Amino acid sequence: MTMASNAWNALSDKQLTVQNIHKSLDSIKDDLWVAAACVDRIVDDATVQRVLLEIALERTTPALRRSQAAAAPDDESDGSSEAADEAPLKRDALVSHFNRLPADARLCAIRAVILDRLDCLNTFVEICQAPPEDTEELDSTSDAWDDDDPWTESAQPQIREPVEPPVPLSAFLTDELARSALLLASRQWFSALGVIFERHATILWPYRMAVLNSIPEHTHPLGYRDLLPALDLSTNLEKRITANPWRASPDWSETPDVRAALAASGHPPDISPTISDLSFDLRKDPLSCDELSEWYKNRIQRIISSTGLIDIALAVVQHAAPQSVPGLDEMGEELSLLARLVYDAPQADDDDDDDWTLDRWYSMDPITVVRAYLAHSDPETLAKDIWRLVMPYLFVLESRAERAGTPDPAIRTRILYDYILNAPLEIAVAVFEASKPILPTAQRIIQNDEDMARLALACLYGSNSLDEWPIMNRIFECLPAWDITRDDEQEDAADMTVVSLGTFVTPSTTRPRCTPSDLLIFFQPLPLSSLSRALDILDVHLESGEILSRWSVPAPLRWFLQSNSNAPDQRSWANRMARRAGGSEDKLNTLDDWEWLLEDMLKLSGTGDSGLRGAFGLLSQDEILQIYLTGLLSTGNFNFAKTIIKSPQNKLSLSSEAIEDICLTCSRELYDNASSGNYTIGEMKLAYECLDVPPPSARLQCEREFIEATSRLSSFNVMSGPGTAISPIEIRLTKDRLSLVSRVLSTNNDAYKHTEVILDLVHKLGLRNNVVAEVKTLAMLADTALQAEDFLRAYETSERMVETVLALRSSYIDVDNPEIQEASEVCWVACFQLGRQPEFEDVGKKLSLLGRALELCPPDKLHDVLTAWRRLETEDIEAREERSTYRQGKSRKLGGVTLNAATSLRARLQDFHMPSPPLLNTPDAAALASRTFRSVAANFPFSVATRGRSQASHPEAERSQSGSRRREGEEIATQATRVFSKGIGWLIGADDE
Repeated sequence: MTMASNAWNALSDKQLTVQNIHKSLDSIKDDLWVAAACVDRIVDDATVQRVLLEIALERTTPALRRSQAAAAPDDESDGSSEAADEAPLKRDALVSHFNRLPADARLCAIRAVILDRLDCLNTFVEICQAPPEDTEELDSTSDAWDDDDPWTESAQPQIREPVEPPVPLSAFLTDELARSALLLASRQWFSALGVIFERHATILWPYRMAVLNSIPEHTHPLGYRDLLPALDLSTNLEKRITANPWRASPDWSETPDVRAALAASGHPPDISPTISDLSFDLRKDPLSCDELSEWYKNRIQRIISSTGLIDIALAVVQHAAPQSVPGLDEMGEELSLLARLVYDAPQADDDDDDDWTLDRWYSMDPITVVRAYLAHSDPETLAKDIWRLVMPYLFVLESRAERAGTPDPAIRTRILYDYILNAPLEIAVAVFEASKPILPTAQRIIQNDEDMARLALACLYGSNSLDEWPIMNRIFECLPAWDITRDDEQEDAADMTVVSLGTFVTPSTTRPRCTPSDLLIFFQPLPLSSLSRALDILDVHLESGEILSRWSVPAPLRWFLQSNSNAPDQRSWANRMARRAGGSEDKLNTLDDWEWLLEDMLKLSGTGDSGLRGAFGLLSQDEILQIYLTGLLSTGNFNFAKTIIKSPQNKLSLSSEAIEDICLTCSRELYDNASSGNYTIGEMKLAYECLDVPPPSARLQCEREFIEATSRLSSFNVMSGPGTAISPIEIRLTKDRLSLVSRVLSTNNDAYKHTEVILDLVHKLGLRNNVVAEVKTLAMLADTALQAEDFLRAYETSERMVETVLALRSSYIDVDNPEIQEASEVCWVACFQLGRQPEFEDVGKKLSLLGRALELCPPDKLHDVLTAWRRLETEDIEAREERSTYRQGKSRKLGGVTLNAATSLRARLQDFHMPSPPLLNTPDAAALASRTFRSVAANFPFSVATRGRSQASHPEAERSQSGSRRREGEEIATQATRVFSKGIGWLIGADDE
């Protein structure tokens, strides 16, 4: 035995063959050693393993018989195994036998293990003949193809090659069956699972749910439909698995009494019937009806949440229905609808929003579901998608409401109408085209004509679209037409409805925008006559909308309702149409385009064949023509304007005065918008040329000159602020135009030298016949020349100013006229200012100016002017006397005559001495005169400045020129006497008055 055992131990598992086994073990007489040796060897070769198990089983048979005999009653035992099985077991006798013969106890325990392994071996062999699901389906497909192939030889049977299961034989025999079943389930060997459950139902029953849960969620239930739990309607519990074990009854060594006896004797069988290291929720008892339904629901939830395969989840429900599982009808219904959304509805190519779960589906309200069904439908397939996707869903909702005891017949139309109202027009038009009244009622999506009209009105008037007029017309063409004769009362009611609708669609603080759903509520109670009238109005509004869109001023359709009774709104839009149309790049490039625009504007202001007014129906034809001409002129197309005005067809039937007013208005508008005052460029050029459109007139000439004056002011670089040139609009808004001249003189050093240019500027600023303005301008010129110390030009300008004032005084009988008073005031102050200027050395001219001041000043200023005159005259006499003392080489006679003449002149002047007010005795009478001038001319746009020097320098300057002045002494004395006499005469005349 030692040699045989050594030979057996020397053989490895791979070297074991049937011959080696028999050669090594047949010669050994020790049954226990042989049986134990066979049990210890586990190989992956089924044939070798079967031989080992059969030898071990054979070696355990004698011990089995001895044990049976020991346990059987003496009087009933005949030595046969059948008698022992039927005889009552005496456990104490069997325990005593096992204690007496431990080898028999060990062999009985080994026998139980061997029988279990033989059953598993038979199962494994059968599993090898049951391929996994995918292989089986492939084979069946191949068979079907071969059956249809006429060239296949039907006499040759198909031989299925055994497939190696994922569990090797050695592991299958030693590991727990439940663990092997879990592995096969995860590998989708469903036929193998069926074999295991059939052959070992008693062992695997508690693990059935764990095995089913191990099947991958993405697996189609068709493969494991026979494994799905079913309901036994007779017991209302889970149906048990139909068992078909390899042995109809257990062996004697596997009976409970034997196992107990072996355990009591200390030789328990080496079998583990349960899986102690797997934490599963074991279900030893059949599931109840509710538990079974809950398991299916959980399985479906896991499938959807982990894979998103709605079709697989739906298939599970469909396969559960034949198993009589309750509570899945509604879920199956939901899954069927969800499957339509996921698999049948159109999908976007790059749609990432595909995470569909039952929770998400349950959270969606019906309108959201409908929108999801049609989210990616195009107008061509929308109607078809509604019939195959939306309508079944709506029917399900209706049937559910009926089953719940709350029938809602309008649920389908309500949800469908809600979708249409909120859909884009390009989508809505497909629904309306699939609902035309000419189609059979059963084929129409919207089957009620009045509802169709209400929906169309709500969709169109609730839309913000500005460029979908062809689509809107397509919708209108689908609407029903009713031949209704309305009386006056119905007509008025329909018109009032439209007025009310205009108010309804007008935005408010509580409702910034009127939605299509709001409009449907408004249209819902309208009778058929009002609906028909509303469709007629819609026709007019659609035509008007197309016209406005053609000229680049589109308006939403509801604007026509809002402006139906609002003339300012219509006028505003007409102005936009006339002006913005000209700004379009592709339109109004020819005269025909402008004439087309005029025709469309007149059409919008007229009344159509239906008696309904257009978009500008509240505006008269003349107003439309004026707006049109204004728009034409604002674009600068003056040649077109002239052609249309002078056209023989007289399309622009406006009066000459109206045309002139429009041209003036447009010119001023262009002027005000100009950024530069140069009338050779930009808007200012257009403003200037616009005045050439109508025939010439005084008003046009005045405006033309004002533009020329503006351009000249711009050329002088007049500033409105530091570094900012004055704008044309600032020039027009300047109330005192002379202030502009003052700016020119103050900012341009040589401007005062161009008297005629400055006067022409004043004339063109709108002051052509304003003598007072001319006098003020000359005064400003004289003052500017004075400040520039150009005394001769200041004197000449002052002389011209005096002549102008005298001419003005001579043209009025009433010298108290405000204009005469204002001009005189400016003139005498200017003369007084220059006449008392110490730096002006021409005493004769200064005396002349002071004489003019005496002539023109008011009586209360005579003392001031006369004092200045007297001071100037005294200084002149003193200067001449001083010069005479320096004359040498002259005859005494001539000197005496001169002295006598001077003495005589002084005496004469002293005779006319008049007492002066104390104010005139102040040291600076010149400052007083300056203040007086500023007080009088406070409202003038210019200022008169005093350039005074110290009087101490004056005699010295005169002495430097004493030689030339001596020769003029007599002439100066004569002139001073004459001026003084004239001034005194005027003074007397003034006192007389």
